[in-house]
Amino acid sequence: MTPLQDSLFGSAGPPAPAPAPAPASVAAPAPASVVTAATPSASAPLAERLRPQSLPEVIGQAHLLGPGKPLRVAFESGRIRSMILWGPPGVGKTTLARLVAAAVTSRFVVLSAVLAGVKDIRDAVLQAQAALASGGPPTIVFVDEVHRFNKAQQDAFLPHVESGLFTFIGATTENPSFEVNSALLSRATVHVLKALDDADLAALITRARTALGAPPLSDAARQRLIGHADGDARRLLNAYQALVDGLGDNGATPPAEIDEARLELTLGELLRRYDKGGDQFYDMISALHKSVRGSDPDAALYWLARMLDGGADARYVARRVLRMASEDIGLADPRAQQLALQAAEVYERLGSPEGELALAQAVVYLAVAPKSNAVYSAWNAVRALVKQDSTRPVPMHLRNAPTRLMQGLGHGAGYRYAHDEAGGFAAGERYLPDGLQGRQFYQPVARGLELRIGERLAELRRLNRQAQHAEQADQADQADQADDGAAQTPAG
Repeated sequence: MTPLQDSLFGSAGPPAPAPAPAPASVAAPAPASVVTAATPSASAPLAERLRPQSLPEVIGQAHLLGPGKPLRVAFESGRIRSMILWGPPGVGKTTLARLVAAAVTSRFVVLSAVLAGVKDIRDAVLQAQAALASGGPPTIVFVDEVHRFNKAQQDAFLPHVESGLFTFIGATTENPSFEVNSALLSRATVHVLKALDDADLAALITRARTALGAPPLSDAARQRLIGHADGDARRLLNAYQALVDGLGDNGATPPAEIDEARLELTLGELLRRYDKGGDQFYDMISALHKSVRGSDPDAALYWLARMLDGGADARYVARRVLRMASEDIGLADPRAQQLALQAAEVYERLGSPEGELALAQAVVYLAVAPKSNAVYSAWNAVRALVKQDSTRPVPMHLRNAPTRLMQGLGHGAGYRYAHDEAGGFAAGERYLPDGLQGRQFYQPVARGLELRIGERLAELRRLNRQAQHAEQADQADQADQADDGAAQTPAG
């Protein structure tokens, strides 16, 4: 174990020698923010007791820690660059930062953007300068919730990151593109951490059960607990510890197996009636979608609240709201999709609970907007046709003709440029492949903006029919004239 690992996670060996005192010219503040914690006691929260102390203990994030992956290479090479760890809560951002520091035997200074200010940043800089001047190890400054620092606070890191005084590691649950200054962002590599999947969380439950000596969970209880965690390791471990701690209440004998009923009894309020990935989850999103489609804003708000209250990922809900705008409102009110997209962006900026109001606003608007699935139906019909149909060639007049060879082969010949035609419309021009002329996939409904779209489309189709009839009449006249000419020619 390296000296830094001793300081982070405790050691049975003798304490490391104290660093040499800083020169008199360098102010050395008390290193209150330097991590020197011992191994967590048995009374510490389970999430802290099970915090990985080495890379092999980390669960999840294989896309960053697998063989040949970015962070794994950095660990093994010892070449650590400034970085930002972006991911949802409870996926190991702080743990990875600590392990990075241990990998290169660095001083690990922790700042919480929730509590720290410019003075704390200045103290961290002075500590790093003192350590450098005394020949001590390099410094890593870890800033948790870095998105909570304002522009001035983030700018305070720039000269020191650029000079190499310390390595900067920031952790954030928010999109760095919006929440981290571009200057700081350009000096750091962004690593995206993912929520733990069900297999990761199941492995974590096994590790927690061993640590607590608890009875096994039934399959249903395990899946329910995993669904409640929603990819968050800390949330899972806190709920599991509360569950196990409650088994011996009132002197009761712990059960041989923890079933779903026991889980509900112990954690009830935490679990709600939300079942991520199960029937209830899909039932509720179905109820929300159908309430919007059925133009019932009250029911739509109720199901939205149920899902968010039960722990649904609001980003998932925002994606479904966008889907509703495309599928069920469509061109009857194109503003619906715009509003849904804006609601998703507002939520990304504000998070919960403030951003949830924007989702509620979008859901109400979609519920009362005129409905049309005309584009959705047309798109499905076209996709089905293309999937089962033959590969029809592009008509010659529609083909691209960038070279003389292609022009000589007739590509683009006879194409009518719509802007040069009366009304900007080349009446009678054909754009579908041969054999599909006249097929109509999009049929607008007589509601909302599509009422006007339908009127416009009907007029365009009328002009097409009129031009095509005129063309057919001209072709018939030409054929008659050709026949008359052939009849008047004397036989040779």
